[in-house]
Amino acid sequence: MNILDKIVADKRKEVDLKRSLITPSQLEQSVLMERTSASLATALRNSTTGIIAEHKRRSPSKSVINQGLNVQDVATGYEMAGVCGMSVLTDGKYFGGSLDDLILARAAVNIPLLRKEFIIDEYQILEAKAHGADVILLIAAILDRKEIKTFSEMAKSFGLDVLLEVHNEEELQKSIMPSLDMLGVNNRNLKTFEVSLETSKSLSEQIPSDFVKVSESGISSVEAIKDLQTYGYQGFLIGENFMKTDDPGKSAKEFINELNR
Repeated sequence: MNILDKIVADKRKEVDLKRSLITPSQLEQSVLMERTSASLATALRNSTTGIIAEHKRRSPSKSVINQGLNVQDVATGYEMAGVCGMSVLTDGKYFGGSLDDLILARAAVNIPLLRKEFIIDEYQILEAKAHGADVILLIAAILDRKEIKTFSEMAKSFGLDVLLEVHNEEELQKSIMPSLDMLGVNNRNLKTFEVSLETSKSLSEQIPSDFVKVSESGISSVEAIKDLQTYGYQGFLIGENFMKTDDPGKSAKEFINELNR
């Protein structure tokens, strides 16, 4: 059983438990259900840098990254740095995140927020909207085509953007459909945790141009971004590079300034 299978098995139990505590109709009462979402896809299309900065305390591959910062400060720092959007990890067991992080980030900033989560159930999409997310992540490695279609169409009905993440050609081919806004290529092999930007490069030509192309994981230099931009990428998800510093907002600002030079 690889780490992804383990996470999904735990996630199914977690979602069942949460649903028994807070019903879908209770989530629908959230004031944030009425909020008009901000489009990350539009922000990326209109940006020259395309940075999506992440709030991440820890991960299965890196254990602790940064446990000491509060999410509002990180969000505010990122917004001031001029990022296009912020990714907020809400998985507790493996990444040390929570839906509270999402709601606190939402209260602090106006930039598009991505709920970074292992979505395996429609309930989690409702949770995302009710806690202030603008975008959801769907991971092709854990979903079949029918689930991708159902989940992405539900997200669109709430006015949310959809970022679909793939790791290889097979996942990409089963996933392409009109209810997606962005196609993300994860450069990290989830089975071995090895990272290679070649994954993004080799898949770039197979992503139709009506989707915003996003490259995820292992991006730590301005050169890497400039290189990937020549392959048509407009979005770059950066987590550990900023979060491993004492001031992620300041790191993001310096990085973006250098990119704009």
